[in-house]
Amino acid sequence: MSALQARADLLARLAEPREWDLAVIGGGSVGLGVALDAAARGFSVLLLEAGDFAQGTSSRATKLAHGGVRYLAQGDLALVREALHERGALLANAPHVAAPLPFVMPAYRWWEKGFYGAGLKAYDLLAGSRGLGATEWIDARRAQALLPGVRAQGPVGTLQGGVRYWDGQFDDARLALLLARTAAAKGALLLNHAPVVALRRERGQVRGLVLRDTETGTEHAVAARCVVNATGVWVDGITALDHDEDEPPRGTAHRVAPSQGVHLVVDRGFMPGSGSSVHALLVPKTEDGRVLFAVPWLGKTILGTTDTPRTDAPAEPEARADEVAFILREAGRYLAHAPQAADVRSVWVGLRPLVKPPEGRDGDTKSISREHSVWVSRSGLVSVTGGKWTTYRSMAEDVLARCMAAGLLPQRAAGVTTALRLVGAPVAADPARSLAAPPGEHLYGTEVAALRALPGATRWLAHDRETGQGVLSEAMVRFAVRHEYARTTTDVLARRSRLLFLDAAQAAEAAPAVADLVAEETGRDPALGACQALAAQYTRLP
Repeated sequence: MSALQARADLLARLAEPREWDLAVIGGGSVGLGVALDAAARGFSVLLLEAGDFAQGTSSRATKLAHGGVRYLAQGDLALVREALHERGALLANAPHVAAPLPFVMPAYRWWEKGFYGAGLKAYDLLAGSRGLGATEWIDARRAQALLPGVRAQGPVGTLQGGVRYWDGQFDDARLALLLARTAAAKGALLLNHAPVVALRRERGQVRGLVLRDTETGTEHAVAARCVVNATGVWVDGITALDHDEDEPPRGTAHRVAPSQGVHLVVDRGFMPGSGSSVHALLVPKTEDGRVLFAVPWLGKTILGTTDTPRTDAPAEPEARADEVAFILREAGRYLAHAPQAADVRSVWVGLRPLVKPPEGRDGDTKSISREHSVWVSRSGLVSVTGGKWTTYRSMAEDVLARCMAAGLLPQRAAGVTTALRLVGAPVAADPARSLAAPPGEHLYGTEVAALRALPGATRWLAHDRETGQGVLSEAMVRFAVRHEYARTTTDVLARRSRLLFLDAAQAAEAAPAVADLVAEETGRDPALGACQALAAQYTRLP
């Protein structure tokens, strides 16, 4: 089936006269989690995304499936315990795009090893049977062996050793696509590039919505018993639509305090190591009190992140000069080979949808809870924001519990996604699996045979600059369009292959060839210019 026909079939299903049990607005981690959970419980589900799935916050994480070491330091034990439990479920249900990752926390003061080690032992206890490996105190020689890129002489003294502990990492955008495709396999209808432009109300209650297909400009009215607003940092924009056509919009209290997180990507050589020796670096407290990560991911190293308050929520936020300088400066204080601006392959920014604190407590976003918030308006619109990727599944259960408690959906038992393996998940996970290697066929799990059967499986459009390994083939582009909802060049290069996030200049080089394939598969304009402009933004440092 061609991609063009597949989109037409989705729109044909949308046009059928019916009332959906649940309509979800937002195709990020939470919205997709809600759609999958509801579909797995047997509800009829429609999900709509204004752009591409995971186009916003959900593709711009630090790629860690974790309990949150810094939340432990803040004393939020309930959040850490929940996140560690959900970390285990995520790694078990999607082992082709998620894997355990060992971290080293270096100690340069005599007390740091014992202090942080004790806290991480508590981390192990909270994980319980879901633990990935025991926390270890290590001496200076082993710390340098595990992290050959770390400085022996640090910012406050000589390396004393450190603590080795375990967490998880994942490919966030590809996980989002697996949630979408698994939900579709359960009967849900999902449509990207379809913004919601209005909510439909009957007798004062939200009973549907109006969407616009951006490819044709056509609007479609949809009826639904329950509507969930899961648009993350943009949640206030949908709540503002919650009014009758004959009345002006009511004032809406803003629920989100956006926080900007900047990530810089440099070559893998800044954090040497291969196979089982690959470790990530965590500095729990930098010069200004923030956390610094240096994480091996898909053949590169991610440096980050910042936590800067914002009052707006642009679709493509840009890094500030002081944020980039902070990351480079702090990385240089701990890495033997200090990265410079010229070493940055890509810079990208995500907006965290932090739940706004009570009146009079605005300010430092580092201290705002990462827990989520769910509320139901007087008209029955269910909204959710906050939280973190790792807990998407439990957040989805919470949202549906609120929908049922409000009488918008009938009661059905929870827990159906706890052990629900996602599309492509292998039966037995490879214990040596790692996301530190460059992207390739291993990310497709059991669907490798279907990928190799497509034209162009051995025609490579991009190679990893350091290893020479092929990272994007013609077949991967065709698979993205035919099976993974990709509609534009950016959809492919940003959220299917991840090349734009790994090496923006290389993505720009591959973009024309990718655009030709997308146009061939869809019969539509592949929006090459927009992709090239975004690649230029991701290449440019302020």
